[in-house]
Formats: sequence, structure tokens, C-alpha cells
Amino acid sequence: MIEPAAHPPAPASRLAGTGPEHCIVKRADGVYADPQVLGTTLVAAVDNILLADNYFAGLDYPVLIKALYGHGPELPRDARGQALVRIADDIVPFSPERRALYRAVKIADGEAGYYFEPVFLSDADGVETPTRLDVDEFIADMWMKGIRFGIDVAALTEAIATGAAGRIAVARRLDPRPGIDARVTEVSSLHRSDAPRQLANGKLDLMSFQNRFPQIRLGERLLQKLPREAGEPGFDLSGIPLAPEIPKDLDLGSYAGPGTKVEQHADGEFLVAQQDGFLSVDPKSSRIAVDDKIVSHDGVSAKTTGNLNLSGDYEEFGEVQEQRILEGEGITVHADVFGHVVSRGGAILLNRNLVGGSARNAAGPITVQGVASQSVVQTANGEVRMARAENCIISGTRVVVEQAINCEILAEEVEVGIAEGCAIGGRKLSIGRAGPRRQSEMLVFVLRPDCSRYTEAMAQVRERVGQFGELASRHRAEIEALGARPDLRKYLQLAPRIRKGELVLSAEQQPQFERLSQAVLPALRELGRLNHELKAAETEQQGGMAFLAQLEAQRSARAGAASVTIEQLDGDVQVRALAYEPDAGSVHDLPAREVKARLRESVGAELLFAGSSGEVRWDHTSGAAAA
Repeated sequence: MIEPAAHPPAPASRLAGTGPEHCIVKRADGVYADPQVLGTTLVAAVDNILLADNYFAGLDYPVLIKALYGHGPELPRDARGQALVRIADDIVPFSPERRALYRAVKIADGEAGYYFEPVFLSDADGVETPTRLDVDEFIADMWMKGIRFGIDVAALTEAIATGAAGRIAVARRLDPRPGIDARVTEVSSLHRSDAPRQLANGKLDLMSFQNRFPQIRLGERLLQKLPREAGEPGFDLSGIPLAPEIPKDLDLGSYAGPGTKVEQHADGEFLVAQQDGFLSVDPKSSRIAVDDKIVSHDGVSAKTTGNLNLSGDYEEFGEVQEQRILEGEGITVHADVFGHVVSRGGAILLNRNLVGGSARNAAGPITVQGVASQSVVQTANGEVRMARAENCIISGTRVVVEQAINCEILAEEVEVGIAEGCAIGGRKLSIGRAGPRRQSEMLVFVLRPDCSRYTEAMAQVRERVGQFGELASRHRAEIEALGARPDLRKYLQLAPRIRKGELVLSAEQQPQFERLSQAVLPALRELGRLNHELKAAETEQQGGMAFLAQLEAQRSARAGAASVTIEQLDGDVQVRALAYEPDAGSVHDLPAREVKARLRESVGAELLFAGSSGEVRWDHTSGAAAA
């Protein structure tokens, strides 16, 4: 039982009876309900009190409803935090004469309507005296008629106070408040922005968006699951609870695509990126993926993406429209390309046609599986593969084209199945069938490195080697002439044997040998000088020959394996040698205009072959060309 917080307990009396009304206590300062037995037990206690022809005077209806059904504002609490459940001022008898003033109510669609009209009390003599209804009595009477919840006390008070006749709604059913289904919310701080990109100078680039494809970092939270929230029950007029529908749940894992996973944290359940990459959403399944490349189905246009400058790989299923620039690493386009595709070092793959645009790669391959027309295809370091090219400028380390018409092609190695009206240049050329097309000549250029410096150096070395050879020959002739002298020959035969002890001279022979030694001494000195100069000349000659071989190897390496093979001539074809300087840089890494000018305007180059039928085979070693 509750005592007032600021006053000592007042005299209290429990209501008579043995039923549940024991949880209600009547004090001098009001009627209180025991907070420990609120709810169903209290409903039975109120029932017993009202059935005993009583009602609550000064009833606090909202507090009573909160105590009975838990609906409404919070109950006041005392200093110890316990609820103070004061429900009325007093409990007083409800006389039969007063009860007879209250008529039946009409219930329809969860609403109770009561017709208000003037009421009268009759005395013992049958004299009727006007009177008024009472709000507390009205509530007690409605309770006994089964209406226990939802009484509109304000409307009831106003109707009684005005005394106007008419039907008003005195009670309404409380419909249950529906719960909130489980849902997901974006928590990533990166969002797509289609606003124009601002340049460093403060101007806006109207052809590019600020952030069309947000980049995601490893471990970044993408989505959070907000758990479902239960609704609040409603109540029928009789006080029977009306349960709300159970909110729907969801599985956050159904949103997890490649590169993402669901993680449970203290602050909730999240969809988290498993790698660095780019965000993509499948429009059909709503699955979110983080890929190392961007996958788009919208195409590249002024409306969808603007010009794109990306830091990773990109895959596009829509068209790349005219004048749009798509720049990134590896780029794959499954639809037609009318704009410009630029790679900083990945692979470019165009699965359809390239029309009026370009594909350029700083270091990597380019593949066009459809038809390329009026386009530029260039890679500074990589291979170009194309099915069919018409009126295109093509360059790369290696170029392979199945059919080329009116094209300019420049590469280290070129393989063309059918070439018509093209100008093709390379160090190693292989063409299946070649011929002119209408007004366009068929020109083939063998890129032959300029080796004149090596040739001049080799001629100078050969001349020097010849000079040393002649000098050595002269020294040998002079040595032979000296060796032919009888005294010198005799001395050269005896001296070694005497030094070795093989021959011992007698006393008479000793003076004779000394006289012979003195006589040939000048010749011996001259012979020693000649042998020394001969050896020096031979050393210089051998060094010159070795240097000559080195120069020959360098010239051969510089010349490379230059060759031309044309299996079949189908009209006039010219094969010319086009000199170039390898030390000046790449032979093919040139702007498109320079590629075209170099191949179409080099008609003055050395002519190796001209013919209209047969085949052509030429290489840098044999230099043979046959038709």
C-alpha cells in the first residue's frame, strides 16, 4: 500500500469483503490502489466495488486506465521511486434513483454513442425535479454496461455541462499501433554525386560528375539492419486487448554480394566490405557487392555518367556515346563504343563495335572483337587484336588484324589476314593477302634501322687491321732475311746447345765462338727489335679483328629480324625500306597524325619490290624479294 510521500499515514480502511477489493484502500486523502497488484486483479476489485452499488467520486479516469491496462501517461512516483496510484477522491453509494437516469448506449464500429437529453428525479410524491448527470456516475454506469475503456471524459464533461440534447460519441475503441518492420539503412559516408566536377581553378567541368562511382575501403560499414519494433496493443471498449500484427523481419545476408559480409557488433548488425573496391548494386536482387572493378549497366553518356576518370578497373554493359571519355585501368565494354576509351595500363576489351571513337592504352593490350570504323587504336606498349578494321589508324608493339581496309598500321610486328588499300609498317610483317582498294594504294614498309655508323666504323677498323697485317708481313720478311745469314744461322744453332750444356767447347774453340758472337751481335739486336714489333703488330691485328666482330654483332642486333612475307598479291603492291633510328625512341609510339603521315608520305623510301601477283618474301640477311 502507498502512503503519501510528504505526510504521515492517514487513517485508512480496507473495503469490506473477501474478494480482490482488498488491493484498494480508502484513506482520508483519497482512494489508492496497491501498485503490487495492478492489472487483472485490480479490474476484479473495481468490478466488486461497482457491483456493490458504489462509484468512485472524483475519479481520475486516465490514472485508473493506466493502472488497469497500462495505457496512458506514466504514473507519478514518490521519493522512493514507487508509483503513487491514487485513483479517486472517495467511494460513495450509487443510488438506484440516480442509476435510473442513465440510458443505454449504442455501439457501432468500435464507438459508443449516447443520446443526451434533459433528465428528472422524482420525489416521494412523484414530483419531477430537473437534475444533471454526473461524470463519475456515468463512468460507473458505463462500466456496468461493459464499456470500460476509451471513455472520452472531456467530451462527456462538456455534454453534461452544456445540457444540450443530442447524440455524441462518449467512448472509442483504441486500435493497436502497428509495429515497424525490420529495415536497412545506409551507413556509408560515401554517396554517388552527379554534380559537375569542380576543377583546380574553381571552374566546373560540365562533362564530368563529382563522384559517380564511390570507392569503398576494407572494413567499411555499408548497411545497418534496424531490428523490427513491436507495436502497441489496442483495446476494445470492453477492455479486451487487441494485439497488433507481428512486424516482418529480414535477413541482412540477402543483401550480401561478393566482397561483402554480415558482421554482428555491439551497436548492431552491419553489412561490411571485405576488400577495397567499388560499390555495385544488382537492380534485380538488390544484392550489394564490392568489386575490384566497377560494373555499370547505364552506359557512358552526358546524362548517366558524364566523362569518367576512374582509379580502378571498369566493366560497362551500356554504350559509350560520342565524345564521352572513359578513363581507367582495365576497361571492358560489352556494347558499342562511339566515344574514347583510355587505359593507364590495364587491358582494353571491346566486345562490340568501335565507331568514330578511339581506344588508347599507356601499357597494355587492346582487343576489339567487333568492327572498328573511322577510329584510332593505339597502345604504347602492348598488343592490338582486331577482327575487322576500316579506315582506322592502328599502332602498338604487335598488331594482329584479321581484315584491314584503308588503314594505317605501324608496329614492331604486324600480322594481317587480308589487307586492302592499307599502309602497313613494321620490322616483321606477315600478310596473308594484299592489294589496293579503289583509289587507295597498298604500301608495305619494312622498318630498317639506320646502321651507317656501324658500317663506317667497321670500314675504319678493317682498314686499320689491314695496316697492321701489312706491317707484320714486312717484319716477318726482314726476320727471314736476317735468319738467312750463315754466321747468324750458325750462331743460333750453337748458342742454345752451349747454354744447355749439350755442347762443350774445347780451349781452342772458345776464342773462335767469342769472335763469332761479337760478329753477329748487331744482327741479334736487330732481330730482337723486329720480333718485338712483329708481336705488337699481331696483337693490334687480333684486337682489331675482335672489335670488328663486336661491331658486326652490334649491327646485326640493331638491324634485328626485319622481314616481309606476303602470301598472295591481289593487285599492285609496293614494298619499301623505311629507315629509322632506334635510339630515338619507340618506332610506333607516335600520335595518330604522325603515324598516318609517316606511312602515306614516305613514297621516296628505298623500293624493295613492286608487283601485282605471286608472293613476296624478304629478310634483312638475304635481302631477296621474289614475286
